Amino acid sequence: MVAVRKGIIGIGLLLLPVLVIAQNEFCAAKNTSFKDGEKLTYRVYYNMGFVWINAGNVHFNTNLEQMNGHKVYHVTGAGRTAKSYEWVYKVKDKYDTYIDKETMLPLRFVRHVKEGGFTIDQDVTMNHAAGEATSDNKVYPIPRCTQDVLSAIYFARNIDYNKHSPGDKIAFSMFLDNKVYNLYIKYVGKEKIDTKMGSYNAIKIVPLLIEGTIFKGGEKMTVWVTDDDNHLPLRVESPILVGSIKVDLLDFENLRNPFNASISQ
Repeated sequence: MVAVRKGIIGIGLLLLPVLVIAQNEFCAAKNTSFKDGEKLTYRVYYNMGFVWINAGNVHFNTNLEQMNGHKVYHVTGAGRTAKSYEWVYKVKDKYDTYIDKETMLPLRFVRHVKEGGFTIDQDVTMNHAAGEATSDNKVYPIPRCTQDVLSAIYFARNIDYNKHSPGDKIAFSMFLDNKVYNLYIKYVGKEKIDTKMGSYNAIKIVPLLIEGTIFKGGEKMTVWVTDDDNHLPLRVESPILVGSIKVDLLDFENLRNPFNASISQ
């Protein structure tokens, strides 16, 4: 679901007080939305203006493990293109994040990316007490409560959107490609959404994107998550440099909370 790259951050100016308040929210959240053993499967569709075609699948798995004396949620996100689509653009990506169960902050982030002719292998460790991230044998300063590209998804699932009004921007910091980016998630509101799985009550949000080799920067991506305690991502839509993509939830297992977002037909 997330494939951001090193590049230009297409962001406007945010007022400092708003950044400080929102960053504190990202520091204080507790996990109420997912648990050990959760599995999510998504289908990726691609459109060049005529018809949606099956471009591949993405899988997210969560397991509770021990790492350096900490209980961590080991979350793996893996995606690859369908064989019928590989002639257009071949993708084989794997992301791993290790999120401290108590603080909900990432302690380690591992990325193996193969997209077209682009490859990257990176292993990042974060020491939040020291305000440091170690990557490629170098140490970088990071702000409080910095996320990685995968942990940010799971952290965002624990935001209490009922406390926000449409248009609110929930800011956070992300460490990616040995840089810190100041980003935000904009809360749009609540609405019904129809997918092949059914109709759902959903929360609509817009994450700020980093411009890269696939995605355009700025507020181009729209995400719908279930309006229940799971905050499961239901659909992601975004234009890309050529055409557009849509990512829909196909299946889920071992949810932490009752699935109450479905609308009876």
